[in-house]
Amino acid sequence: MLIISIVTYNPDLGLLSRTLISLNESVGFAKISAKIKLIDNTQHDSVILNEDWVAQYWKGPLEIIKVGHNAGFGIAHNLSFIYGSDYHLILNPDIDISFSSLRNALDFMEVHPECGLLTPYAIWGDGIFQRLCKRYPTVFDLLLRGFAPAFVKKLFQTRLERYEMADQLNNHDVLWDPPIVSGCFMLFRTDVLQQLGGFDPRFFLYFEDFDISLRAGKISRIAYVPQVKVVHHGGHASRKGWRHIWMFGRSMVTFFNIHGWRWW
Repeated sequence: MLIISIVTYNPDLGLLSRTLISLNESVGFAKISAKIKLIDNTQHDSVILNEDWVAQYWKGPLEIIKVGHNAGFGIAHNLSFIYGSDYHLILNPDIDISFSSLRNALDFMEVHPECGLLTPYAIWGDGIFQRLCKRYPTVFDLLLRGFAPAFVKKLFQTRLERYEMADQLNNHDVLWDPPIVSGCFMLFRTDVLQQLGGFDPRFFLYFEDFDISLRAGKISRIAYVPQVKVVHHGGHASRKGWRHIWMFGRSMVTFFNIHGWRWW
């Protein structure tokens, strides 16, 4: 049994419909029992994002939870946790999953019971490889990657590639134990996620995936599995305005206060 948790906030319905269609195809190909729990953080009642709309694209069991306010990413996902499932997929509403990805992911988890968290091979919408695995960051790494202009990033390209584990990631080899993986696609064993207590509510948005990755790595193993392929259309906090930049900075401080500061 697989629970698929998707949190939305004023979602792009075009991207969300593509996500649901790809899920429907991938679940069907895998021949598994799966339920979507859609947690809507939108602050006004949406007459569009309802069961009838979702049913156009997703044909399986569904539960929509209307939070009524923006509870944040991690807290909203925590509302989806239930006992009785074997696996729990944390998924962004802007992810396209290849038809064979869920079968490949669950086959890997079944063969490797030591794996408590799986992350996929991802590309951006333009086809460029998106590295979802990271080494432990420094403040400089985060500011450089998130906000520096292109010519400055080019000067520190070797450093950024090391942070993004470019020396170890490819499209065919499994990589065990990357320290940090992205929250856009996190396939957990449900019992591991429950041991962790879900996401830390101190993170409203950003770095909740960094935090839970580090905690998951202490009680199980994390695997990057490139046979699980997705297209990710989101990201880029610096392009979303000053409010997102402020939230990024606040969560960064929270992260380093918990796990230890590294400046350079």
